[in-house]
Parts: sequence; structure tokens; C-alpha cells
Amino acid sequence: MIDLSHRSYQKELMDGDDIPFDAMARTLRELNIINTRLGGHKITLRGVHEIGGKNLKSSLAICEIGCGGGDNLNAINRHLSRRGIQANFIGIDMNSECIAYARKQYPQLPCQWICSDYTLVKFSHKPDIIFSSLFCHHFTDVQLVDMMKWLRQNTNTGFFINDLHRHWLAYYLIKYITRIFSRSYLVRNDASLSVARSFRKGDWQRYLQEAGIDEYDIRWKWAFRFLVTVRNTRVG
Repeated sequence: MIDLSHRSYQKELMDGDDIPFDAMARTLRELNIINTRLGGHKITLRGVHEIGGKNLKSSLAICEIGCGGGDNLNAINRHLSRRGIQANFIGIDMNSECIAYARKQYPQLPCQWICSDYTLVKFSHKPDIIFSSLFCHHFTDVQLVDMMKWLRQNTNTGFFINDLHRHWLAYYLIKYITRIFSRSYLVRNDASLSVARSFRKGDWQRYLQEAGIDEYDIRWKWAFRFLVTVRNTRVG
């Protein structure tokens, strides 16, 4: 059985910079299916509600870092639109193939797509909510502490993170599910590795405390996810 007592730092294939558009598009489609069927989008919507609170009754600016193909932002837009809530979106990803795919998939989404390292983006107006989904496990512990600081400094209302729980059952379930059903070599290679690179509750507590953030909430969600929320952050 794999040892998951510590995070893996083995590089994922998706972190490469030479992935053809067709391979990336197939991978993003499969990830959207996984997010939909295993409840990932529901967790993201829960994060929006927990951070937005009463502000969800008015117009919002919502930003996703590591937006991939834009599926999370589209899911949020559909959810809010059904409730008569207006939102504008910012999707940031440093992979140009992801941004190209997002633009192609969601041309009607009120979103500014930015191809950049998120740390280089300067907002003219801070978004109300910033979030990431299945993004943090691509980073080292040191980078994640810096990310917490950046998130705190660049949002008005708060931020949330939706990412994987490092657990042996999650590792083997996704390994065999993708081996059977996936047609993407990226997904087949990276899905279980993503779990090995992911987190336990103590990891999140350490990152947030090292970033100087004392008020936060960490909750386990099915299927093997953590939802980390930080509301009403004050920037010193």
C-alpha cells in the first residue's frame, strides 16, 4: 500500500508546458465530468455561499485562480443566474491552452480570461471572492503559505479553497476509476498522483497559521475533499 504520510512532490504531466491542445481539451472535459459526478462543483457552490453571505443578493466579482477550462466559473454563473444574482468573473491560468479552451467553451460567460501566473495579476478593483479548485496540490508547502497571503491581500470579502484529501481510499478509487473510464493519458497518470500530492487537515492549519490567518474554517466534504474558507479577512 502506498505511503501517504507525507505529500508527494512528483511532478504531474499536466504541469508540463508542451501539452497539445487536443490532449488538454480531452483532459479538461473529463475533469469536468469528474467534478460534476463526484460533487466537486457542489463544494465550490457551497464555498461561494459561505464567503458571499448576504452579498449574494447583489452583484459580485468572483475570481478563480488556476481556472483551467472555466467549468467552475460556468457552474457558478448558472447557479447564481437561476437565483437572479448578477456576477462578473475573472479566470486566471498560466496555461495558454486552458485559457483558449475556456474562451471557446464559454463565449457568453461574463468573464475576463487572463493567461498569467496569478501572482503577477494586479486588480484595478479587488474581487469580492477569490477561490481555487484542485489547484493548490500543484504547489509546494512554502508556495502555499505565500498563496494564502496573496489571497488574503487581494479579496474584499474572503476566499475559499476546494481541494483533495490525501487518503489511501481516495488514491486507489480514483486510480482504478480513471484506469477503466478515462481516455486521457493525462488523467490516467495524474488523478491518483493528485491525491498523493494533496492534503490533510493539519496541513491546512499549518499553512494558514504560517500565513498569519487565525480565523478560518476547514471542513471535510464528499468525495474526499476539503473546503477551506476564510471570510472578512483583514489585511495588515
